[in-house]
Amino acid sequence: MSTENRVKIESLDQEGRGVARIEGKVIFIEGALTGETVSYSSYRKKPSFELAQVTQVHKSSPLRVQPKCKHFGVCGGCSMQHLDARAQVAVKQRILEDSLWHIGKVKAETILRPIYGQAWGYRERARLSVKHVIKKGKTLVGFHERRSSFVADMQNCEILVPKIAKLLPLLAELVSGLTIRDRLPQIEVAVGEHIDALVLRVMDPPSSADEAALRAFADKHDIQFWLQSKGYDTIVPFHPLDAPALTYSLPEFGITMPFAPSEFTQVNSALNQVMISRAMRLLDPQPGERIADFFCGLGNFTLPIARSGAQVLGIEGSAALVERAKQNAAYNDLAGNAKYAAMNLFEMTEAGFAALGQFDKLLIDPPRDGAMELVKSLGGANAPRRIVYVSCNPATLARDAQVLVHTHGYVLKAAGVMNMFPHTSHVESIALFVKE
Repeated sequence: MSTENRVKIESLDQEGRGVARIEGKVIFIEGALTGETVSYSSYRKKPSFELAQVTQVHKSSPLRVQPKCKHFGVCGGCSMQHLDARAQVAVKQRILEDSLWHIGKVKAETILRPIYGQAWGYRERARLSVKHVIKKGKTLVGFHERRSSFVADMQNCEILVPKIAKLLPLLAELVSGLTIRDRLPQIEVAVGEHIDALVLRVMDPPSSADEAALRAFADKHDIQFWLQSKGYDTIVPFHPLDAPALTYSLPEFGITMPFAPSEFTQVNSALNQVMISRAMRLLDPQPGERIADFFCGLGNFTLPIARSGAQVLGIEGSAALVERAKQNAAYNDLAGNAKYAAMNLFEMTEAGFAALGQFDKLLIDPPRDGAMELVKSLGGANAPRRIVYVSCNPATLARDAQVLVHTHGYVLKAAGVMNMFPHTSHVESIALFVKE
């Protein structure tokens, strides 16, 4: 049974929760901000910590704002809407600096100015859950409720691009009328420049009446439906079949990137452009240099590097993504400068890295797990003189930075955050390492 207590909040943790201490025990409190005095109710208790939520704010932070989304607190999609948008970025910058120091024992010589984008309507990729709820007599389409497997009853979403956000109740109404409404658990969203794709996870084939309803919906709302019967390799376009390809552009570099709805792209294309611009300034690729782009995906950084005139090798674990990257290099007339290879970078060794040849510079953009095996392999004679590391997890960036600085002799020249996911606790950052 939960109990209520009153505490003062010392700081925010990496999940955006308020941190308080009572007799040496740490309390993580959802919805609380630094400096506030709050009452809380615990929903999970362990010997050394408790997880809780705010029940009342007695003394409010001057940085507290009214959440824009009416689903805030129920939907699990955003956790920081109650904090001023600029202050959110300051919190993320502190999390980055604290992680670098406490985990990696490193400090950046220069803290880069944070990169901002629009605070609302930015999200172009999403995985929406679908559930027909008999008790409510309707179908729900949206994100999961916080700490729950239930789907939030959402009429709108303030961080999804407006066109898709407005479709949520209409999609719920559409699915509710399908014969396979109980066999359609997920809709994946991929927004492109000329078409928006919605991938329906269909565990049974739609009936002819279902197909007619889907076609009518797609035509009315100018979207393209795709169907996925099993794994990602079963995703196929459904209607309209003559829709333009999904693409995003990098105008600064004269690049257009076609992609499939299942392929990884950044959720925030506007900030992606600014992020690539900063990465290129830090990397400073020059004609004649040989550069590697590790975890290259479909070529998001590889092709801008190639556009500089440098020779670049993009390496990615997924053979399918490597094929897409090769196609994108050819599409942008950069196949002469951009080569690709499929390789498991989580099993990289010093000998394996040496076999790739000498590189002047590296760009590393790993998933949340970081790039420890790759980083450990950089200690040989082939070590590049400059590394730009793009991170989606400050803890693994800090762990890898410790090896680069304290084992391999690099200097952490600069680091800073990029607010790719406003109103969430997700921290995207970039760091520059130089061998002096």
